[in-house]
Amino acid sequence: MATPVHTGQGRTDREILGRAEVNDVDTIIDISRANCDTTSVIHAVRDSSDALFTWDYAKGARPQLDRLYEKAKTSQWNAQTDLDWSIEVDPYEAFSIFSENGSESEFERDEDLPTANWGEDEWREFSLESFKWRMSQFLHGEQGALLCTAKIVETVPWIDAKYYAATQVVDEARHVEVFGKYIDTKLGDSYPINAHLKLLLDDIISDSRWDMTYLGMQIMVEGLALAAFGFMHQLTPEPLLKKLLRYVMADEARHVAFGVLSLKEYYAELSLTELRERQEFAFEAAVRMRDRFIQQEVWERMGVPVRPMVQNFLSLPPEQKPFQNILFSKIVPNCKKLGLLDAGDAWLRRRFEDIHVIQFEDWVDTGEEYEEFQVEPVAV
Repeated sequence: MATPVHTGQGRTDREILGRAEVNDVDTIIDISRANCDTTSVIHAVRDSSDALFTWDYAKGARPQLDRLYEKAKTSQWNAQTDLDWSIEVDPYEAFSIFSENGSESEFERDEDLPTANWGEDEWREFSLESFKWRMSQFLHGEQGALLCTAKIVETVPWIDAKYYAATQVVDEARHVEVFGKYIDTKLGDSYPINAHLKLLLDDIISDSRWDMTYLGMQIMVEGLALAAFGFMHQLTPEPLLKKLLRYVMADEARHVAFGVLSLKEYYAELSLTELRERQEFAFEAAVRMRDRFIQQEVWERMGVPVRPMVQNFLSLPPEQKPFQNILFSKIVPNCKKLGLLDAGDAWLRRRFEDIHVIQFEDWVDTGEEYEEFQVEPVAV
Protein backbone atom coordinates (compact mmCIF):
# COMPACT_ATOMS: atom_id res chain seq x y z
CA MET A 1 0.00 0.00 0.00
CA ALA A 2 1.55 3.31 -1.10
CA THR A 3 1.61 6.11 1.45
CA PRO A 4 -1.58 8.13 0.78
CA VAL A 5 -1.48 11.84 0.05
CA HIS A 6 -2.84 13.98 2.88
CA THR A 7 -6.00 15.49 1.38
CA GLY A 8 -8.02 16.10 4.52
CA GLN A 9 -10.72 13.77 3.15
CA GLY A 10 -11.45 10.29 4.40
CA ARG A 11 -11.29 7.37 1.99
CA THR A 12 -14.18 5.24 0.85
CA ASP A 13 -14.48 1.52 1.62
CA ARG A 14 -13.50 0.81 -1.98
CA GLU A 15 -10.31 2.81 -1.54
CA ILE A 16 -9.55 1.20 1.84
CA LEU A 17 -10.54 -2.40 1.14
CA GLY A 18 -10.73 -2.67 -2.64
CA ARG A 19 -14.48 -3.32 -2.50
CA ALA A 20 -17.55 -1.12 -2.11
CA GLU A 21 -19.14 -3.22 0.64
CA VAL A 22 -17.40 -4.70 3.67
CA ASN A 23 -19.41 -7.93 3.32
CA ASP A 24 -19.07 -8.37 -0.46
CA VAL A 25 -19.00 -12.17 -0.56
CA ASP A 26 -17.74 -12.53 -4.11
CA THR A 27 -14.79 -10.18 -3.59
CA ILE A 28 -13.82 -11.88 -0.34
CA ILE A 29 -13.73 -15.24 -2.12
CA ASP A 30 -11.99 -13.87 -5.21
CA ILE A 31 -9.19 -12.36 -3.10
CA SER A 32 -8.30 -15.82 -1.81
CA ARG A 33 -8.45 -17.40 -5.26
CA ALA A 34 -6.46 -14.67 -7.00
CA ASN A 35 -3.75 -13.97 -4.44
CA CYS A 36 -2.81 -17.31 -2.91
CA ASP A 37 0.33 -18.51 -4.70
CA THR A 38 1.05 -21.90 -3.14
CA THR A 39 4.14 -22.74 -5.22
CA SER A 40 6.58 -19.86 -4.67
CA VAL A 41 8.91 -20.13 -1.71
CA ILE A 42 9.95 -16.45 -1.80
CA HIS A 43 7.52 -13.52 -1.63
CA ALA A 44 9.01 -10.05 -2.19
CA VAL A 45 7.45 -6.83 -0.85
CA ARG A 46 9.00 -3.45 -1.69
CA ASP A 47 9.88 -1.53 1.48
CA SER A 48 10.50 2.18 0.91
CA SER A 49 11.08 3.24 4.52
CA ASP A 50 14.03 5.29 5.72
CA ALA A 51 16.47 3.65 8.13
CA LEU A 52 16.95 6.11 10.99
CA PHE A 53 20.10 6.50 13.05
CA THR A 54 19.85 8.39 16.34
CA TRP A 55 22.85 9.91 18.10
CA ASP A 56 20.89 10.25 21.35
CA TYR A 57 21.94 7.14 23.27
CA ALA A 58 20.42 8.16 26.61
CA LYS A 59 18.88 4.94 27.89
CA GLY A 60 15.74 5.43 29.98
CA ALA A 61 14.44 8.62 28.42
CA ARG A 62 11.14 6.74 28.08
CA PRO A 63 10.89 4.86 31.39
CA GLN A 64 8.00 2.59 30.45
CA LEU A 65 9.81 1.37 27.33
CA ASP A 66 12.98 0.94 29.35
CA ARG A 67 11.16 -1.25 31.90
CA LEU A 68 9.70 -3.30 29.06
CA TYR A 69 13.20 -3.78 27.62
CA GLU A 70 14.59 -4.89 30.97
CA LYS A 71 11.69 -7.32 31.37
CA ALA A 72 12.30 -8.75 27.91
CA LYS A 73 15.96 -9.42 28.67
CA THR A 74 15.08 -11.64 31.64
CA SER A 75 12.12 -13.41 29.97
CA GLN A 76 13.86 -15.24 27.15
CA TRP A 77 13.15 -18.94 26.67
CA ASN A 78 14.60 -21.62 24.46
CA ALA A 79 12.22 -23.46 22.15
CA GLN A 80 14.49 -26.51 22.09
CA THR A 81 15.17 -26.95 25.81
CA ASP A 82 12.22 -25.38 27.65
CA LEU A 83 9.63 -27.54 25.88
CA ASP A 84 9.36 -31.32 26.05
CA TRP A 85 9.24 -32.34 22.39
CA SER A 86 9.17 -36.02 23.34
CA ILE A 87 5.48 -35.69 24.22
CA GLU A 88 3.34 -37.67 21.80
CA VAL A 89 0.49 -35.68 20.29
CA ASP A 90 -2.80 -36.96 18.88
CA PRO A 91 -3.77 -34.18 16.43
CA TYR A 92 -7.44 -35.12 16.70
CA GLU A 93 -7.40 -34.58 20.46
CA ALA A 94 -4.98 -31.65 20.73
CA PHE A 95 -7.57 -29.02 19.88
CA SER A 96 -11.21 -29.22 18.87
CA ILE A 97 -13.41 -26.30 17.90
CA PHE A 98 -16.27 -28.29 19.41
CA SER A 99 -14.73 -28.43 22.86
CA GLU A 100 -17.02 -27.66 25.77
CA ASN A 101 -17.71 -23.91 25.89
CA GLY A 102 -15.61 -23.50 22.78
CA SER A 103 -17.87 -24.39 19.88
CA GLU A 104 -17.80 -21.79 17.15
CA SER A 105 -19.32 -23.78 14.35
CA GLU A 106 -22.75 -24.93 15.45
CA PHE A 107 -24.21 -22.79 12.68
CA GLU A 108 -22.40 -24.91 10.10
CA ARG A 109 -24.80 -27.74 10.94
CA ASP A 110 -27.63 -25.69 9.38
CA GLU A 111 -29.80 -27.86 7.15
CA ASP A 112 -29.58 -25.32 4.32
CA LEU A 113 -25.78 -25.54 4.07
CA PRO A 114 -23.61 -28.01 2.12
CA THR A 115 -22.56 -29.57 5.45
CA ALA A 116 -26.15 -30.53 6.34
CA ASN A 117 -25.51 -34.24 5.79
CA TRP A 118 -22.17 -34.39 7.56
CA GLY A 119 -21.82 -36.94 10.34
CA GLU A 120 -19.42 -37.17 13.24
CA ASP A 121 -16.53 -38.36 11.02
CA GLU A 122 -16.76 -35.34 8.70
CA TRP A 123 -16.91 -32.88 11.58
CA ARG A 124 -13.97 -34.60 13.24
CA GLU A 125 -11.94 -34.18 10.05
CA PHE A 126 -13.04 -30.57 9.74
CA SER A 127 -11.94 -29.84 13.29
CA LEU A 128 -8.51 -31.35 12.57
CA GLU A 129 -8.11 -29.38 9.33
CA SER A 130 -9.19 -26.22 11.12
CA PHE A 131 -6.52 -26.86 13.77
CA LYS A 132 -3.83 -27.34 11.11
CA TRP A 133 -5.01 -24.20 9.34
CA ARG A 134 -4.89 -22.10 12.52
CA MET A 135 -1.41 -23.28 13.43
CA SER A 136 -0.23 -22.59 9.88
CA GLN A 137 -1.58 -19.04 9.94
CA PHE A 138 0.06 -18.49 13.33
CA LEU A 139 3.35 -19.57 11.74
CA HIS A 140 2.98 -17.24 8.75
CA GLY A 141 1.88 -14.36 10.96
CA GLU A 142 4.90 -14.82 13.21
CA GLN A 143 7.22 -14.53 10.21
CA GLY A 144 5.39 -11.33 9.30
CA ALA A 145 6.05 -10.10 12.83
CA LEU A 146 9.72 -11.03 12.49
CA LEU A 147 10.12 -8.88 9.38
CA CYS A 148 8.05 -6.00 10.76
CA THR A 149 9.97 -5.84 14.03
CA ALA A 150 13.28 -5.82 12.18
CA LYS A 151 11.86 -2.87 10.25
CA ILE A 152 10.90 -1.12 13.51
CA VAL A 153 14.50 -1.40 14.71
CA GLU A 154 15.52 0.45 11.55
CA THR A 155 12.80 3.08 11.43
CA VAL A 156 11.77 4.09 14.96
CA PRO A 157 13.63 7.26 16.03
CA TRP A 158 14.01 6.51 19.79
CA ILE A 159 16.87 4.47 21.21
CA ASP A 160 14.70 2.89 23.96
CA ALA A 161 12.30 1.65 21.28
CA LYS A 162 15.19 0.31 19.15
CA TYR A 163 16.52 -1.58 22.16
CA TYR A 164 13.18 -3.20 22.89
CA ALA A 165 12.38 -3.95 19.24
CA ALA A 166 15.69 -5.82 18.99
CA THR A 167 14.54 -8.19 21.75
CA GLN A 168 11.28 -8.72 19.89
CA VAL A 169 13.18 -9.77 16.76
CA VAL A 170 14.64 -12.61 18.84
CA ASP A 171 11.18 -13.43 20.22
CA GLU A 172 9.63 -13.61 16.77
CA ALA A 173 12.40 -15.82 15.41
CA ARG A 174 11.72 -18.19 18.30
CA HIS A 175 7.97 -18.15 17.54
CA VAL A 176 8.56 -19.01 13.90
CA GLU A 177 10.84 -21.82 15.02
CA VAL A 178 8.42 -23.25 17.59
CA PHE A 179 5.27 -23.16 15.45
CA GLY A 180 7.19 -24.57 12.50
CA LYS A 181 8.52 -27.43 14.60
CA TYR A 182 5.12 -28.23 16.13
CA ILE A 183 3.47 -28.37 12.71
CA ASP A 184 6.30 -30.45 11.22
CA THR A 185 6.72 -32.96 14.04
CA LYS A 186 3.22 -33.20 15.53
CA LEU A 187 0.76 -32.35 12.74
CA GLY A 188 2.73 -33.33 9.64
CA ASP A 189 0.71 -31.10 7.33
CA SER A 190 0.22 -27.37 6.83
CA TYR A 191 -1.61 -24.71 4.86
CA PRO A 192 -0.20 -21.84 2.77
CA ILE A 193 -0.63 -18.30 4.00
CA ASN A 194 -4.20 -17.04 3.85
CA ALA A 195 -4.62 -14.41 1.12
CA HIS A 196 -6.25 -11.87 3.45
CA LEU A 197 -3.41 -12.19 5.96
CA LYS A 198 -0.92 -11.90 3.12
CA LEU A 199 -2.51 -8.67 1.87
CA LEU A 200 -2.42 -7.20 5.36
CA LEU A 201 1.23 -8.10 5.95
CA ASP A 202 2.14 -6.64 2.55
CA ASP A 203 0.38 -3.39 3.47
CA ILE A 204 2.12 -3.16 6.84
CA ILE A 205 5.58 -3.79 5.43
CA SER A 206 5.24 -1.57 2.35
CA ASP A 207 3.95 1.53 4.18
CA SER A 208 6.82 3.98 4.59
CA ARG A 209 5.69 5.45 7.94
CA TRP A 210 7.24 3.79 10.99
CA ASP A 211 4.16 4.18 13.16
CA MET A 212 2.03 2.29 10.63
CA THR A 213 4.28 -0.73 11.14
CA TYR A 214 3.61 -0.42 14.86
CA LEU A 215 -0.13 0.02 14.37
CA GLY A 216 -0.56 -2.80 11.87
CA MET A 217 1.68 -5.35 13.55
CA GLN A 218 1.99 -4.49 17.26
CA ILE A 219 -1.60 -3.39 17.83
CA MET A 220 -3.70 -5.22 15.24
CA VAL A 221 -1.95 -8.47 14.24
CA GLU A 222 -0.23 -9.14 17.56
CA GLY A 223 -3.33 -8.07 19.50
CA LEU A 224 -5.45 -10.56 17.59
CA ALA A 225 -2.80 -13.25 18.01
CA LEU A 226 -2.70 -12.72 21.77
CA ALA A 227 -6.46 -13.26 22.00
CA ALA A 228 -6.36 -16.28 19.66
CA PHE A 229 -3.52 -17.90 21.62
CA GLY A 230 -5.44 -17.34 24.85
CA PHE A 231 -8.55 -18.98 23.40
CA MET A 232 -6.61 -22.02 22.22
CA HIS A 233 -4.62 -22.24 25.47
CA GLN A 234 -7.87 -22.34 27.46
CA LEU A 235 -9.37 -25.15 25.39
CA THR A 236 -6.48 -27.47 24.55
CA PRO A 237 -5.79 -30.44 26.86
CA GLU A 238 -2.51 -31.16 25.05
CA PRO A 239 0.41 -30.38 27.43
CA LEU A 240 3.05 -29.48 24.84
CA LEU A 241 0.77 -27.07 22.98
CA LYS A 242 -0.50 -25.61 26.25
CA LYS A 243 3.01 -24.80 27.49
CA LEU A 244 4.11 -23.56 24.06
CA LEU A 245 1.19 -21.15 23.91
CA ARG A 246 1.79 -19.94 27.47
CA TYR A 247 5.34 -18.95 26.62
CA VAL A 248 4.31 -17.30 23.36
CA MET A 249 1.50 -15.37 25.08
CA ALA A 250 3.97 -13.92 27.58
CA ASP A 251 6.07 -12.61 24.69
CA GLU A 252 3.07 -11.35 22.72
CA ALA A 253 1.69 -9.39 25.66
CA ARG A 254 4.98 -7.46 25.88
CA HIS A 255 4.90 -6.86 22.13
CA VAL A 256 1.41 -5.38 22.17
CA ALA A 257 2.30 -3.28 25.22
CA PHE A 258 5.32 -1.99 23.28
CA GLY A 259 3.00 -0.76 20.55
CA VAL A 260 0.56 0.85 22.97
CA LEU A 261 3.27 2.65 24.96
CA SER A 262 5.07 3.91 21.85
CA LEU A 263 2.08 5.05 19.81
CA LYS A 264 0.24 6.73 22.68
CA GLU A 265 3.00 9.31 22.88
CA TYR A 266 3.31 9.74 19.11
CA TYR A 267 -0.41 9.95 18.34
CA ALA A 268 -0.93 12.70 20.88
CA GLU A 269 0.95 15.01 18.48
CA LEU A 270 -0.81 14.08 15.22
CA SER A 271 -3.38 16.15 13.35
CA LEU A 272 -6.96 14.95 12.86
CA THR A 273 -6.18 14.23 9.21
CA GLU A 274 -3.23 12.05 10.19
CA LEU A 275 -5.29 10.29 12.86
CA ARG A 276 -8.03 9.57 10.31
CA GLU A 277 -5.46 7.77 8.15
CA ARG A 278 -4.53 5.63 11.15
CA GLN A 279 -8.19 4.93 11.87
CA GLU A 280 -8.68 3.75 8.29
CA PHE A 281 -5.61 1.56 8.48
CA ALA A 282 -6.83 -0.01 11.73
CA PHE A 283 -10.23 -0.68 10.17
CA GLU A 284 -8.66 -2.23 7.08
CA ALA A 285 -6.57 -4.50 9.30
CA ALA A 286 -9.61 -5.51 11.34
CA VAL A 287 -11.61 -6.47 8.25
CA ARG A 288 -8.70 -8.37 6.68
CA MET A 289 -8.29 -10.38 9.87
CA ARG A 290 -12.00 -11.06 10.12
CA ASP A 291 -12.02 -12.28 6.51
CA ARG A 292 -9.02 -14.47 7.23
CA PHE A 293 -10.91 -16.43 9.87
CA ILE A 294 -13.60 -17.50 7.43
CA GLN A 295 -11.15 -20.37 6.70
CA GLN A 296 -11.89 -20.56 2.99
CA GLU A 297 -8.93 -22.90 2.43
CA VAL A 298 -10.30 -25.45 4.90
CA TRP A 299 -13.69 -25.62 3.20
CA GLU A 300 -11.98 -26.04 -0.16
CA ARG A 301 -9.76 -28.87 1.12
CA MET A 302 -12.87 -30.56 2.55
CA GLY A 303 -14.59 -30.33 -0.84
CA VAL A 304 -17.30 -27.94 0.38
CA PRO A 305 -18.63 -25.12 -1.86
CA VAL A 306 -17.16 -21.98 -0.35
CA ARG A 307 -19.69 -19.31 -1.26
CA PRO A 308 -22.62 -20.50 0.90
CA MET A 309 -20.29 -20.99 3.87
CA VAL A 310 -18.87 -17.45 3.56
CA GLN A 311 -22.30 -15.97 2.99
CA ASN A 312 -23.69 -17.75 6.01
CA PHE A 313 -20.82 -16.64 8.23
CA LEU A 314 -21.21 -12.99 7.26
CA SER A 315 -24.95 -13.05 7.90
CA LEU A 316 -24.72 -14.47 11.42
CA PRO A 317 -25.57 -12.30 14.44
CA PRO A 318 -22.59 -11.51 16.71
CA GLU A 319 -23.68 -13.92 19.44
CA GLN A 320 -23.21 -16.84 17.06
CA LYS A 321 -19.59 -15.89 16.33
CA PRO A 322 -18.00 -15.97 19.79
CA PHE A 323 -14.52 -16.95 18.63
CA GLN A 324 -14.28 -14.36 15.87
CA ASN A 325 -15.55 -11.66 18.22
CA ILE A 326 -13.27 -12.50 21.14
CA LEU A 327 -10.29 -12.08 18.81
CA PHE A 328 -10.91 -8.34 18.98
CA SER A 329 -10.91 -8.22 22.77
CA LYS A 330 -7.34 -6.90 22.78
CA ILE A 331 -7.54 -4.75 19.65
CA VAL A 332 -10.51 -2.52 20.52
CA PRO A 333 -9.38 -1.38 24.01
CA ASN A 334 -5.87 -0.75 22.68
CA CYS A 335 -7.27 1.42 19.87
CA LYS A 336 -9.27 3.31 22.51
CA LYS A 337 -6.14 3.77 24.63
CA LEU A 338 -4.41 5.30 21.59
CA GLY A 339 -7.28 7.75 21.06
CA LEU A 340 -8.22 6.23 17.70
CA LEU A 341 -11.78 5.18 18.54
CA ASP A 342 -13.11 8.71 19.05
CA ALA A 343 -10.61 10.91 17.23
CA GLY A 344 -12.27 13.46 14.94
CA ASP A 345 -15.84 12.36 14.26
CA ALA A 346 -15.38 8.94 15.96
CA TRP A 347 -15.17 7.26 12.55
CA LEU A 348 -13.40 4.16 13.87
CA ARG A 349 -15.96 3.69 16.63
CA ARG A 350 -18.74 3.58 14.06
CA ARG A 351 -16.85 1.13 11.87
CA PHE A 352 -16.15 -1.20 14.81
CA GLU A 353 -19.86 -1.01 15.54
CA ASP A 354 -20.50 -2.07 11.93
CA ILE A 355 -18.46 -5.26 12.37
CA HIS A 356 -19.88 -5.84 15.88
CA VAL A 357 -16.74 -5.64 18.02
CA ILE A 358 -17.20 -2.33 19.87
CA GLN A 359 -18.38 -4.15 23.03
CA PHE A 360 -14.74 -4.73 24.00
CA GLU A 361 -13.81 -1.06 24.25
CA ASP A 362 -13.71 -0.98 28.06
CA TRP A 363 -11.76 -4.19 28.52
CA VAL A 364 -8.29 -3.68 29.99
CA ASP A 365 -5.65 -2.55 27.48
CA THR A 366 -2.46 -4.55 27.08
CA GLY A 367 -0.26 -1.64 28.18
CA GLU A 368 -1.67 -2.20 31.67
CA GLU A 369 -2.00 -6.00 31.82
CA TYR A 370 1.10 -7.41 30.10
CA GLU A 371 2.87 -8.37 33.33
CA GLU A 372 0.00 -10.74 34.18
CA PHE A 373 1.06 -12.92 31.23
CA GLN A 374 4.69 -13.32 32.25
CA VAL A 375 6.13 -16.75 33.04
CA GLU A 376 9.62 -17.83 33.97
CA PRO A 377 11.10 -20.49 31.64
CA VAL A 378 11.98 -23.74 33.37
CA ALA A 379 14.22 -26.18 31.52
CA VAL A 380 12.77 -29.64 30.87
